[in-house]
Amino acid sequence: MPLPRLIPLFPLPNVVLFPQALLPLHIFEPRYRELVKDVAGGDDELIGMILLRGHEDVADPGHDVFTIGCAGRMIRKVDLPDGRSNILLQGVREFVPREQSFDRPYRVAAVDWMPAPEKGFRLEARVKRTLLERIRAFLGEKQEEMRILNDPTVGDEMLVNLFAFALDFPVAEKQSLLEVATLEARAVRLIETLEFHALEREFSPGIEQAKFRVQ
Repeated sequence: MPLPRLIPLFPLPNVVLFPQALLPLHIFEPRYRELVKDVAGGDDELIGMILLRGHEDVADPGHDVFTIGCAGRMIRKVDLPDGRSNILLQGVREFVPREQSFDRPYRVAAVDWMPAPEKGFRLEARVKRTLLERIRAFLGEKQEEMRILNDPTVGDEMLVNLFAFALDFPVAEKQSLLEVATLEARAVRLIETLEFHALEREFSPGIEQAKFRVQ
């Protein structure tokens, strides 16, 4: 089924979603309670996650978000007694918001969808080998907890997007990864980011080492 032209937007200042990644959200604001209610049971159940820009004074609210987001499909919804809810999104596809409307309590955007990776996408062997090496070095002892690194059934698209999403990078770096045009280029950018943080650890011993976390 083709992806819809119009989707609701959920801008946040500290979350960057990637395709196939899982994102749990606690919904408590009235406007987003209404968004979730409207999305639940729909044909696609998509919510467009997009990063808010910094706290600079932006006169036009339509320009206070970045130019690339990622839509997630709501695959689970748990209602709480007071009207709040917990939901689980699974990333679907990157999008570019073209026009935003503010007629409802939440934003709705007309979007252009980024091209999907080719079916059965595979990284070049050298790139994949380097990526796995850099991820293992970044995780250190915590790599033992990540069975995905040794699971041959995990596709390369999942591998790249999961670690772009889950590794403890600054949110601006994650947004930069999301904005890369192709999955192959995203893998290369992820390698470069991991190498930068390795140098940071080596030459800045006073900086607390980055820790792995899953959002």
